[in-house]
Amino acid sequence: MSPGRGADGPLVPEDLDATLVLLRHGESTFVAEGRFQGQAETPLSPAGLAQADLAAARLASPHGSPSLPVPRGEAIEIIHSPLRRTTQTAELLERAMSARSGTADGTGARSAPLPVRRPDRAFLEIGQGEWEGLLHTEISSRWSTELAAWRRRPLEAWAPGGESLKEVRARVVPGLHRIIAVLGAAPAGGPGRRDHVLGYGDPVSDQPWSILVGHDGVFKIVLLALFDLPLERFWTFPFALCGISVIEFRAGRASLRAHNLTEHLAPLLDERSQALTEARQRSGAL
Repeated sequence: MSPGRGADGPLVPEDLDATLVLLRHGESTFVAEGRFQGQAETPLSPAGLAQADLAAARLASPHGSPSLPVPRGEAIEIIHSPLRRTTQTAELLERAMSARSGTADGTGARSAPLPVRRPDRAFLEIGQGEWEGLLHTEISSRWSTELAAWRRRPLEAWAPGGESLKEVRARVVPGLHRIIAVLGAAPAGGPGRRDHVLGYGDPVSDQPWSILVGHDGVFKIVLLALFDLPLERFWTFPFALCGISVIEFRAGRASLRAHNLTEHLAPLLDERSQALTEARQRSGAL
């Protein structure tokens, strides 16, 4: 089966005009501790909660500065992995969208319904088997050969007792079919089809859009599937914590409009820089 095809035909219908936003979860306690997590139930750390709040605020008002290349109006769905760190991130996003006024007449009535939030096990992180919960340093020491092979030849090697990339793709593609079916069934706004070349016409559309909150590893599979790329290219796309990526579909053709945006996290970097400066001043270090 081609990576860009499901069992029932093409993954993206030729008549689809829509947008899908990918949001990786915030920092978890395992990430903060330097542990492999996979499908372990790890909550967001305090830093992760702050990251998720900032990402949620940006997606709740996506056309503020710096604007995101997403359609006008509300997203129709927030789909997320059911693991705790992604659920927490999705809940904060849902809360931010609910708190935003979004009124058309100043009466307090919303101009559009809030997006539906639903978990989907298709987007669980890649299972890491015996490596889950262990420190990177321990895995590097005990499984140095296997870890090196996973980094270089991900189709041939993976965590002992974990999932292969083919197994992950087999559950991700049906999940993408479900998302795309909802987007395809939603009413599309705006006149006619938009030009495939950016810079012609209105840069903001009235097409439907959805948000998928997930994980680094599974998002790599998502992009490979949508762009019909082989699994051997697994390490091609990086995903930062609470980074935002935007995939636009025009006449069924996927286009990566933005990838791994993290400008919304700048306040946290500024706070960390200020804290380091104050600590250095207290210590007398140059």
